[in-house]
Amino acid sequence: MVDVIVPVYRPDEKLKLLIEKLNVQTVKPAHVFFMQTLTGGAEDEQVKELLLQAESAVITPVKKEDFDHGGTRNQAAAMSEAEFMLFLTQDVVPVDEYLIEKLLEAMKGENTATAYGRQLPGEDVGVIEQYTRQFNYPAESSVKSGKDLEKLGIKTYFCSNACAMYRKSVYEQMGGFVLHTIFNEDMIMAAHVIGAGYDIAYVAEAMVVHAHKYTYRQQFTRNFDLAVSQRQYREIFDGVKSESEGIRLVKDTAKYLLKWGKWYLLPDLVFQSGFKFLGYRFGKKYDKLPRWLVKKCSMNKSYWK
Repeated sequence: MVDVIVPVYRPDEKLKLLIEKLNVQTVKPAHVFFMQTLTGGAEDEQVKELLLQAESAVITPVKKEDFDHGGTRNQAAAMSEAEFMLFLTQDVVPVDEYLIEKLLEAMKGENTATAYGRQLPGEDVGVIEQYTRQFNYPAESSVKSGKDLEKLGIKTYFCSNACAMYRKSVYEQMGGFVLHTIFNEDMIMAAHVIGAGYDIAYVAEAMVVHAHKYTYRQQFTRNFDLAVSQRQYREIFDGVKSESEGIRLVKDTAKYLLKWGKWYLLPDLVFQSGFKFLGYRFGKKYDKLPRWLVKKCSMNKSYWK
């Protein structure tokens, strides 16, 4: 049995497409738990009407001040009695009706605790982000374990709750997602899973469309929050290679642009990479910065309240 869990806050049209795809899956979820963060306006009822279009929908209202990346997902997981839980974000759109089926196939191995899907770029995100998705989500499936830490470094822990399935017994063994984290609750869980001796499957056949086109400022703030989470959980992240993976991405992207005659995008790549790097470096030192500056640098400003 599989349950689907989706946090919802001010969704766009992609949520309607997600619901339509969930309704035609070859493996039907027993429940679709929507954790609806409230806005306090008429919008809440409009969103609720949309959520009720999902088969087996269960809607739980969440006050905005109570939302937490880990805690809200844990709240939904506590309501689930399924053997497997599929976490999705409201802006992913499954490519076909086989998403749940393909993820379940990857979970057949008793030692596999987590399986995450392939994220494909939309048409509107630009060439650089399209290649970034290709870099992080290749066409070949793989299984990662603690044996890969020396070779893959931080990529061993790479996993995204935009589309990730968990074996509930292992999820509970790990104590659920960490509470009050600014970001990265999925990779922190992945690190615990790997540390406990379990495997994580990357399932290239389980595909969703999910990508963002960030401004330079958004690149900075997102990487700032990423580094904050790594600094807060330094016992996990300090022992693995991290920045070298970012450098490899920049180099490979530059080669890709040159190969396909997109050399005019190199300045954009330089600026994007520069803002990412600065955000990451500032985030690593967040605890030495004044609080007003930390809030300015962060994408998730409500976290600092």
